[in-house]
Amino acid sequence: MEFLQPPDWVRPRGYSNGIVARGRTVCVSGMIGWDGQGRFHTDDFAGQVKQALNNIVDVLAEAQAEPKHIVRMTWYVLDKKEYIAAYKEIGEAYRDIIGRHFPTMTAVQVAGLIEDRARVEIEVTAIVPD
Repeated sequence: MEFLQPPDWVRPRGYSNGIVARGRTVCVSGMIGWDGQGRFHTDDFAGQVKQALNNIVDVLAEAQAEPKHIVRMTWYVLDKKEYIAAYKEIGEAYRDIIGRHFPTMTAVQVAGLIEDRARVEIEVTAIVPD
């Protein structure tokens, strides 16, 4: 995996501008803040992020993939202000679950998610080296 950083660009914080990788592609559907049985344990934004990230790691494991193989994350949030207000807690949960691996990321505010209690949905693409 090669991280792409144009030499005259400011280094992004918490994500990468681009990644080149070769291997087996693993696509993970959008994960929300419920457990594997479809139960929410919190309506707290950071708590739902933590659960969604754990869900991602569980699905990746089914493909013998790890967080370090993630090359792309897309975050769908209901409320940009809620997302920004939870930066610290999100960062802690991210480092605990994903580690200090920062793939390419996009975050967008959406009008709604399919599950009414969901505050965030995160999808990922991982590439496991050959």
